[in-house]
Amino acid sequence: MTAMTDHTRLILDGTKIAWHLDRVKAWERGERVAPITIDMALTRACNFACEYCYAMLQENDRKVIDRRVISDFLDDCAEIGVKGISFVSDGESTISPVFADAVKRGDGLGLSMAVGTNGFALTRRRLEEILPHLTYLRVNISAGERDRYAEIMGVKDHWYDRVVQNIRDMVDIKRRHGLKVTIGLQMVVMPQYGDQILPLARLGQELRPDYLIFKHCSDSEDGDLGVDYDGYAKLYDDLRAAEALSDDTYQVSVKWSKIGDKGQRGYQRCYGPPFIIQLSGSGLVAPCGMLFNERYKKFHIGNICDTRFRDLWASDRYWEVMSYLASADFNAQKMCGSLCLQHKVNEALDAYAKGRADLRRPTGEPPQHINFI
Repeated sequence: MTAMTDHTRLILDGTKIAWHLDRVKAWERGERVAPITIDMALTRACNFACEYCYAMLQENDRKVIDRRVISDFLDDCAEIGVKGISFVSDGESTISPVFADAVKRGDGLGLSMAVGTNGFALTRRRLEEILPHLTYLRVNISAGERDRYAEIMGVKDHWYDRVVQNIRDMVDIKRRHGLKVTIGLQMVVMPQYGDQILPLARLGQELRPDYLIFKHCSDSEDGDLGVDYDGYAKLYDDLRAAEALSDDTYQVSVKWSKIGDKGQRGYQRCYGPPFIIQLSGSGLVAPCGMLFNERYKKFHIGNICDTRFRDLWASDRYWEVMSYLASADFNAQKMCGSLCLQHKVNEALDAYAKGRADLRRPTGEPPQHINFI
């Protein structure tokens, strides 16, 4: 038995917020809505040192998400109506001792669970354990050649071999067991990594994940990572050539909309966090990852290691922060880094709020991963 991915229903450059109009309408009425998606890490630690890593800019007071904390958190999410939880954010969740149990517990509670990872710790035995409980698993791999992989991702070159084998194993396990999980690869593209676009696309052809996505690199409001957004234009031919390697069971996509935005936003108010919020691997609850750093403490809501998430969500503090971000006192063009996780949701809701777009539930079959907006 083989589970195939329907690529026509796989949205990799956009938002699924229109499929959740009940929550948008409740938000419009001023109701306190639960997030549809929560993006979080289980730890701030990481076993890689990627050149483009935004997490180095997100340092805050570290606390430990242990078994009790994550168990309570997942219970709270199910109780208040969260739909999907992705273990991505500012740490490598797969190295947390609570990782596998958290994936299985969340799935058991009816939550859609997903993971973004460097893939190093996901050996075959661990993959057999978690893949049946995941909606998607995405491996961040920003090079297709061994030596460049080591340079860009800050590891020894033989780690490339182990990650490639782990990807082979996850694809094999999915096929052997007919699992519905989507297996994806992701390259965070900096203009200076252009030589790796086609090698990685060809590696994907060999490994046969469901998709490979090429995305922009986010930068801080101060440009700490030094992303040259004008430099992406010289990569367009290679990116199009990579997309041309797609076939019936392997989709290569580029996040053209974000790359084309060159780090700029067309909106000022931030409407996204009530629908898609982020948590740090320290347990910190903040509207988004760009506001994790201690310098943004005025946006920090609390910590799940100290206070139950259901209580933080119901608190006046939570909604004061959300209201401020959506007010005329906040300007995302001047007070935020470039192209955050909530960017596409913000674009859609901003156009809706300004009457430039009518947010209607789309017709036809729902897209895949509908709970990850």
